[in-house]
Amino acid sequence: MSSPTLKNDVFLRALMREPVPYTPLWLMRQAGRYLPEYNETRARAGSFMGLAQNPEYACEVTLQPLARFELDAAILFSDILTVPHAMGLGLDFVAGEGPRFAHPVRSEDEVLKLAVPDMSQLQYVFDAVSLIRKELDGKVPLIGFAGSPWTIGCYMVEGQGSSDYRLIKSMLYSRPDLVHRMLNVNAQSTALYLNAQIQAGAQAVMIFDSWGGVLADSLYQEFSLAYVQQVVQGLTREREGRRVPVIVFTKGGGQWIEDIAACGCDAVGLDWTVNLAQARRRVEDKVALQGNIDPMALFGGEAAIRAEARRVIDDFGPVGDGGHVFNLGHGISQFTPPEAVAALVDEVHTYSRGKH
Repeated sequence: MSSPTLKNDVFLRALMREPVPYTPLWLMRQAGRYLPEYNETRARAGSFMGLAQNPEYACEVTLQPLARFELDAAILFSDILTVPHAMGLGLDFVAGEGPRFAHPVRSEDEVLKLAVPDMSQLQYVFDAVSLIRKELDGKVPLIGFAGSPWTIGCYMVEGQGSSDYRLIKSMLYSRPDLVHRMLNVNAQSTALYLNAQIQAGAQAVMIFDSWGGVLADSLYQEFSLAYVQQVVQGLTREREGRRVPVIVFTKGGGQWIEDIAACGCDAVGLDWTVNLAQARRRVEDKVALQGNIDPMALFGGEAAIRAEARRVIDDFGPVGDGGHVFNLGHGISQFTPPEAVAALVDEVHTYSRGKH
């Protein structure tokens, strides 16, 4: 596929620690429920899965935040649980409760039956990627993504979100062999899935390790990071004549930044509990950093939003050498006023231009 020239590659350059004119910005969950136009499209789609599995709808909601805000990247609209859904676990989204699996994986037999799914079952995702790239017309890069093997495994065993991860942790401590088998299947599946997104046109990819931070030290390295590393090592890293950067984000993983930076990724995502200046020193600028304003700062009013944006940029240090992608420390809240996002985008771009 011949692609239009990328008009704004500041995000990709920042990830590769190359010189940039300002700090690029995108937001986790930027296409989502805080936008009235998203809610209107979801209503037309009839359900979350109806939205995610329809490439035209997925493209529409991916592009919606870019029509409002001067963001420096688009991120595919999808869900991290599409992969276990393709394994036959029966994903559904219950209003007010989030994702649920009809067939969670809890017994030895159920674990042993797990297999890498045929990627043709996820063709709707790859079709969405291709369509979004076409519609973006080179405006900004497109990010593809997947959940980490551990995070997906949490949902597969718990059957839904969890407050204590009792079921997956019980299996981890009593039958670590079963958990390792499941994570190995997940890692193989995730590498294939991300490579198919890259083949379809994703120009960077992100691995969301949303629940890595619930693990004890040493178990994090064994059950989460080792499998993230397996995924990263299996990825296509060059496409269309340029590097395809990989971002790894472990929520609650600030104590393991050095370990994450050594997994082969190009950038480490940070939540709001981490100081960017200290993080830079710890990773010795070997990787870029992404983050990390508290999403709740967007409820503090314009003056607070602008002050917090400046603080995060100041923490990172001089902008011109690249290496920093501004983002939230986790996904944007559905209750966020869109005008708060407008103020954040304006401040990040304006203030960082003067920070060379």
